[in-house]
Amino acid sequence: MGEISCPNGINNGNGVNGKSHTPSGYRKSCWYEEEIEENLRWSFALNSILHTAATQYQDIALLDTKPFGKALVIDGKLQSAEVDEFIYHECLVHPPLLHHPNPKTVFIMGGGEGSTAREILRHFSVEKCVMCDIDEEVVEFCKSYLVSNREAFCDPRLELVINDARAELISRKECYDVIIGDLADPIEGGPCYKLYTKSFYEFTIKSRLNPCGIFVTQAGPAGIFSHTEVFSCIYNTLRQVFKYVVPYSAHIPSYADTWGWIMASDSPLLLSAEELDLRMKQRIEGENRYLDGKTFSSASTLSKAVRNTLENETHVYTEGTARFIYGHGKHNQE
Repeated sequence: MGEISCPNGINNGNGVNGKSHTPSGYRKSCWYEEEIEENLRWSFALNSILHTAATQYQDIALLDTKPFGKALVIDGKLQSAEVDEFIYHECLVHPPLLHHPNPKTVFIMGGGEGSTAREILRHFSVEKCVMCDIDEEVVEFCKSYLVSNREAFCDPRLELVINDARAELISRKECYDVIIGDLADPIEGGPCYKLYTKSFYEFTIKSRLNPCGIFVTQAGPAGIFSHTEVFSCIYNTLRQVFKYVVPYSAHIPSYADTWGWIMASDSPLLLSAEELDLRMKQRIEGENRYLDGKTFSSASTLSKAVRNTLENETHVYTEGTARFIYGHGKHNQE
């Protein structure tokens, strides 16, 4: 649903013409617009369109935005923005790796832009990180244009696999200390909703986790109104499979909403803020920009309304009873 509009169809310098939907001269610059939900659109100004491409699976654009810096857009949906992607990726990666006693092997489902791998590889204990993304062209695009992740792509501990994540996990014999779901939101007609189902968690994810293993997934919008779309039922589905399940959330400005993640394990997930801070100092290269012990404690303390929904949620996510978000969201392919 993302759309770029420019007055008088101004050429952006890359052979792409924006469409004008307003009287001539009304807007002095190009704008990117995305429909978040019915009757609500999110729009911000662009400096330029840096690059566009089409792959076998999806359309890609790299935009230079005025409020958020460089932004990666896939199939018309904002995936990450330069100024705040660290919030999403620190929240996705560090809680499970820090709660694990000694994470050596990590499997990423999706994550083609490389930011998830970048955060994982900051952990001294990690010996092997497998990143499995279905779209090789997206990965190559990100290697070329997302400068901050180039070091991660060159790290010898990273094993890059181009395949469907579900098929790859099923075919592999080895197990992992942490499995990370950095996937597209479950969108109707999309390929990823099957990777949020109880059967997938129970028979694929759980069978590929080592003892004390931890699974974490991005779980879509988790705002005061949006958390009922998929966040609550993903949480309830994971509760059917794992003994310990921790939902948490953070506001991400470029997503125009609070975002959710859910961490799950059969081993307790009970570290205090002080213990998390100590492990960060001992285990992670450099300083986090967003996440520390107190921040995670706050992130995992959900509002009364969200807690009530999660406590009372009965829906279990299956292929036959899938729920879908409206259309805005984190958009990696599996």
